[in-house]
Amino acid sequence: MNKIENFGRWMGHWFTLLVVVWAAVNYLLPQTSVWVVPNTSYLLGIILFGMGLTLKGEDFARIVKKPVPVILGTVAHYMIMPFVAWILCLIFHLSGATAAGVIMVGSCPSGTSSSVMAYLAGGDVALDVSIETLSTLLAPIALPGLLLLYAGRFVAIPTQSLFLSTIQIVLVPIILGVVIHSIFGKKIETVTRALPLVSQTAILLIIGAVISANHAELFTAATALVIPVVMLHNLSGYGLGYLFSKLIRLKDPQRKAITFEVGMQDSSLGATLAMKYFSPAAAIPSTIFSIWHNISGSILSSYWRGKAEKKANQVAESVVTAEEQ
Repeated sequence: MNKIENFGRWMGHWFTLLVVVWAAVNYLLPQTSVWVVPNTSYLLGIILFGMGLTLKGEDFARIVKKPVPVILGTVAHYMIMPFVAWILCLIFHLSGATAAGVIMVGSCPSGTSSSVMAYLAGGDVALDVSIETLSTLLAPIALPGLLLLYAGRFVAIPTQSLFLSTIQIVLVPIILGVVIHSIFGKKIETVTRALPLVSQTAILLIIGAVISANHAELFTAATALVIPVVMLHNLSGYGLGYLFSKLIRLKDPQRKAITFEVGMQDSSLGATLAMKYFSPAAAIPSTIFSIWHNISGSILSSYWRGKAEKKANQVAESVVTAEEQ
C-alpha cells in the first residue's frame, strides 16, 4: 500500500504535465482510449464514490455550524460560472453543441482538485471541502436548471434525464461512499490512501476518451475559439470569486478557498454528461477546461505560496533586526 500511496503522490505532483502528455498521446493515437468512451460515467462514479469514502460526519457538521461562508461560496460558484459562460458564448458567437458544452462546464459543481490548490496556496481547506461537498450535492438540481436557463437557446435540454443521470452519477456514489465509511470507520482508511491514484487515473482516462472521440474536430475552425473561451472562463472565475470574497470581507485564507472553488469546475462530470446528452463535440470545452484549470490553478497556488513565504521571511528578518538592536 505504501508503494501505491507514494506513486499516487508522485502522480499528483506531476498531474498537470501528465494530463497534457496524455491528451497529446490520444490526439496522435486516437484509438488508444476509444474503449473508454462508453464507460466514462462509470469512471466518474468511481471518482465520486472515492469522494464519499473520504467524507466524515464532521464535514457535514461544519456546513451546519458555519453555514454562511459555505452557502455564499456555493451561491457564488453557481451564479458566476454559468453566467460568465453564457456571456462568453454571446461575445464569441458560439452556437449549438459548442455553446452548450461551454455552458455545461460552467454549470458543473466545484472541481475535485480545488482543495489541493487551496492547500498549496495556504487557503482554508476546510471551507474549500465544504463548498465542494455542498455544490456537488446540489448538482442534480443546479446543473439541469442552469443549462435550461442559459443553454436552452442553443440546444434542446433534456432536463428530466439530466436530473436523473446526475443523481445516478453523482449522488448515489457519494452517498454509498459515505455509508460505507460510516459503517467501517477507520478500517476504510487503508483503502482511502489509494484514492488519489484511482481518481487521477480515472480523470486521465476520461480526458483520453474525449480526445479520442474528438481528435478529428479538436483543432478545426469551428472549435478554435473554444481554447481562449475556456481560458477566459476559468480566469474570470478566479477574479470574480476573489472579488466576491473580498466584498463580503472574508479573511485571506477564505478568499483563496473561494477563488479556487468558483474558478475550478468538475470538468469530468461536464465531459461525461456532454457526451451522453449532446455530442462528443460538446465535451471538448470540458476537456480543455480540465487541462487548463490544472495549469492555471498550479500557477496561482504557486504565486500565493511564494508571496506568503516572502512575507514570512520579511517578518522573520524584521524580528531578527529588532533583536539585534
